Amino acid sequence: MAGHSKWSKVKRFKGAIDAKRGKIFSKLSKEITIAAKAGGGDPGANPRLRNAIQAARTQSMPNDNIERAIKRGTGEDRDGEQLAEIVYEGYAPGGVALIVEAATDNRNRTGAEIRRIFAQNNGNLASSGSVSYMFHRKGQITLPRSSIDEDRLLELALEAGAEELTSEEDQYVITTSHDQLYAVAEALKKAGVSTDGQKFTFIPDTTVAVMDEAVARQVLRLCDALEEDDDVQNVYSNLDIPDELLATLPA
Repeated sequence: MAGHSKWSKVKRFKGAIDAKRGKIFSKLSKEITIAAKAGGGDPGANPRLRNAIQAARTQSMPNDNIERAIKRGTGEDRDGEQLAEIVYEGYAPGGVALIVEAATDNRNRTGAEIRRIFAQNNGNLASSGSVSYMFHRKGQITLPRSSIDEDRLLELALEAGAEELTSEEDQYVITTSHDQLYAVAEALKKAGVSTDGQKFTFIPDTTVAVMDEAVARQVLRLCDALEEDDDVQNVYSNLDIPDELLATLPA
């Protein structure tokens, strides 16, 4: 968990990669479409879709955009793009492992672009399974530290089936098994606990410490380039940068 927490700190330290609202909406829209395609267009019966819609509304996405994304997923919008989920695996400089989740209407285009980004940033795209065995698929729920007492939250979370509660600077992070995310989130909601969001994530079993500033910059540059790509939804890493080195890197 330490490495995962550090990666979160790295991303917050560097600022939001997807600061442009249009890019945020594009990623959220794709997640809604894929969720609707996988589990149907009824949020009440599709927890993943319900979560995607909640995330979209948190970012003030217009309801019309949400509805169009759902219809693309269910096939009601026959002119809409047909999206597929793809997971890429690779290595950044320093032996740092990366998992890249993408949503695309053109596998060949996306695959070629991901390969180019890795190559141009001193990384290597790897075969399926070469990196993913180092990670576990987990659920993650975040909420402000100011919203509830930690002991009370821990009690509620564990009773609901969560695996772990950690505290960061301004938020709590609840970790669940991948099949308990929505159950824990619903239990918190019924208990009157408001959350910032919930999502699936990949958490590394072990982390790779990067002590060299030049290598750290290369790793972060590769991650930035991947997250800037329009087809990329999420990037996960087992990167661990010491706090003292992190403080020297530009925001």
